[in-house]
Amino acid sequence: METKILDGKSLSLKIREELKKRVEVLKNQYNKIPTLATILVGNDVASATYVNMKVKSCQSIGMGSIRIDLPESTTTEQLLNEIYKLNNNPNVDGILLQHPVPKQIDERKCFDAIDIEKDVDGVTTLGFGKISFGLDAYPSCTPAGIIRLLEEYQLSLEGKNAVVIGRSPILGKPLSMLLLQRNATVTICHSKTKNLPDIVKTADFVFACCGIPKFVKGDWLKDGCVLVDAGYNPGNVGDADYDSCFPKCSYITPVPGGVGPMTIAMLLSHTVEAAEKKVLSK
Repeated sequence: METKILDGKSLSLKIREELKKRVEVLKNQYNKIPTLATILVGNDVASATYVNMKVKSCQSIGMGSIRIDLPESTTTEQLLNEIYKLNNNPNVDGILLQHPVPKQIDERKCFDAIDIEKDVDGVTTLGFGKISFGLDAYPSCTPAGIIRLLEEYQLSLEGKNAVVIGRSPILGKPLSMLLLQRNATVTICHSKTKNLPDIVKTADFVFACCGIPKFVKGDWLKDGCVLVDAGYNPGNVGDADYDSCFPKCSYITPVPGGVGPMTIAMLLSHTVEAAEKKVLSK
């Protein structure tokens, strides 16, 4: 059996080229520049790096970006006020509040203050509820990127056993909902799951998103399964032990170069779509 790579990097570049054309249409026909606003609270170095990367990604396809940096001492009310300003700014199409925020802030309250039409990162409880019911909303970007990657390689989920290892509100849970909508039979596993290797062994599709380096082992996998590793840990390693898993899989995502680039591609895509909806609704 030849193991094939699910190449998120090349697909993300293809998506960006498509988005460039859509951005040009918005500029030329509607005098509209799709714009993403990012909010960074505090001094977290990793978060600042992520925000810089997202700003540069916007610029690379001709989108606009607004960056708001707030001090570590910011209160919930102060952050809410910034979000409300962006909600009411007609030039802003998407809002991204970088996680995590300082501990004195009610992060969930602030996420949920984001206008559902500008929730391009899929972080509101309303957005999650709509996605769960199959209604129109932007899913969290990493789950959306995973689905788009599987579609690109024409890997059908219908009737397949899918095991999701992880239950975070922006990855494991929304991914499970998207898989269910595509008629997969979904098992959600987590740190309290008993006999986890035996459960994983039943899966046609395995989604590793637990935040533990090299957690999923090759001898857990059924021959010919598809392994999607959504983890990214220090040392450029995922949540699956790539070397032992590789020979067991028909398809596998590398880390880096698999799911990561797709996450940002979906953020850009959702923002452009939000801008398109705005001009077409007028």
